[in-house]
Formats: sequence, structure tokens, C-alpha cells
Amino acid sequence: MKHFLDLNKTDSHDLRSILKHASRLKSKRRGLSKGACDEEQPLRGNIVALIFEKPSTRTRVSFDLGIRQMGGQTMVFSGTELQLGHGETIADTTRVLSRYVDMIMLRTFDESILLEMTDFASVPVINGLTDRSHPCQVMADILTYEEYRGPIAGKKVVWLGDGSNVCTSLLHAAAQFEFDFVFSGPAHFNPDDKAIEFARSKGTSVLIERDVKQAVTGADLVITDTWVSMHYSQSSMERRHNLLRPYQVNEDLMNFANPDALFMHCLPAHRGEEVTSEVMDGPQSVVWDEAENRLHVQKAIMRWCMEN
Repeated sequence: MKHFLDLNKTDSHDLRSILKHASRLKSKRRGLSKGACDEEQPLRGNIVALIFEKPSTRTRVSFDLGIRQMGGQTMVFSGTELQLGHGETIADTTRVLSRYVDMIMLRTFDESILLEMTDFASVPVINGLTDRSHPCQVMADILTYEEYRGPIAGKKVVWLGDGSNVCTSLLHAAAQFEFDFVFSGPAHFNPDDKAIEFARSKGTSVLIERDVKQAVTGADLVITDTWVSMHYSQSSMERRHNLLRPYQVNEDLMNFANPDALFMHCLPAHRGEEVTSEVMDGPQSVVWDEAENRLHVQKAIMRWCMEN
């Protein structure tokens, strides 16, 4: 049994194998309608529990659709339907779910919930997102970059703004896929120290550069994320905006990157805040391919988890 928890906890050869398989799965679906089943049905007869303690659009739709395309069935639960750790321990809930379903995908807040579920599950568990990391998203990012520009190894990848959970997974990916990483944002929003330590321990170049134009100069890939989440108060949101405004991705800033640099955003985007519409809809943006590739990557992850 295999879990997919974080990119730093999965062998780099397995990560590369997942990406290759995702690419094959995507190519085999060309010309098919969205609801058509895949030729191969590796999840036929299997039920997957999709648990969303955090709201979701892309994660929910892509996992649900991918499972159906591979012949499986889904049971989708919101945070109000399964209150993990409230009234019943996470361990007991997990033991019960493992008797009913063949795999679990969890999108939650605290990473400790995911880890405890993993400890007591007798079926594979997939990290659909925690406050600390978002490995499925970054696997889709790597696939998207390599579709356009070939191997990402040795490239300069720049993250702008808040060192969020996606940023943490990108640092893990920098080590596993051997690309250079630059963070540019206020000191208060620095990336996770342990993620930086992991990347550097693998010989990865990790640079913190406060000068945003210097950071982006020569970039092959520029990535950002939303500055605010739903749980922030109005005063907190205003403070964050004021601190992060100099790190907005706009056309002037993209001019410092390499001419063939790509722009990514995990979505949802707040246009006019962390990124302008001119960049989002511009020729360097690959955000829609990036969003689609969540589907193909997650299908490959699920197949990997179910392999003996």
C-alpha cells in the first residue's frame, strides 16, 4: 500500500514515473468527450472517498471526474458531513472508512489530520491539500512546464508573493526535479524553513531575493498565488495587500524574465491583485493547461497508489 502525501516523501523516480504516466493518460483521451471512460479501467469496482474540509473547485471536480473516467465510483463528503476529530477520533473514523472504501483523498487544514489518518488507514491516502503543502498542484505544474519547454531540470523558477503551501511543495519539487528556485516576497511571508532546508540538502539552489525585478531577471517560469484566503479578517487582508502589492505579476515585471518564460497560477486568481489580467490572459500564461493537468496528474497518482 502506498500513500501520496508530499513530494519530499515520495521517491524522485516514482514522481517522474507518475508524470510520464499522466502524459500518456492525457494523450489517450484526445478526441474523447469528458464523460467517456478511459480504455483502461484500473479503478473498476473501486470506491474512493473524497473528503473536503476545505472548499474546492478544481480539486473536487478533477478527482471526481478522474475516478469516473477510470471506472471507479466516488463518495464525496464536506467538512460538515465528516467532522474529523469531533465526536469521534480521526483514528476511529479512518478505521471505519478503510472498511468501506478502497482509497481516500483528503483536503484539510492542519497537516496533522492527514498524518493521523495515514497512520490508521488500511487503504491509500492522498494529500489533496493541507495548510502546509499542495503536492498534486505542483505535479501538474511540472507536467505543464515540460509539455511546453521540455525538462525543467536546471531551469530558474521564481515564486512571487506569499510563501504558501503551494510554495512549500514547489521547494520540494525543486529538489526532486533539480531546478533552481528563487523566492521574492516580504520577509514576513518567507517560505517554510524545513522546505528550504530539504531543497538545499539535495544540492538545490534556493535564493531569497527581495528585489522583485532582480528575482525575475532570467526566469524560465514565474509562479504566484492568491494573497488572501477566506479566513482572513478585513484588517488582515488590507495589511497583506499593502505588503504584497510590490510583488504583483504584471507585464512590466514579466519583461525581466526570459522571452520564452511561462506564467502559472494555481487558481483561483484575484485579477488586479497578485496578477493582472494582461498576464493571466497573455501569451506567456499557461494557467488553463495547468488547471486541466490536475486531472491527468491525479489520475496517475491514484493509479500509482493502487499498484502493489
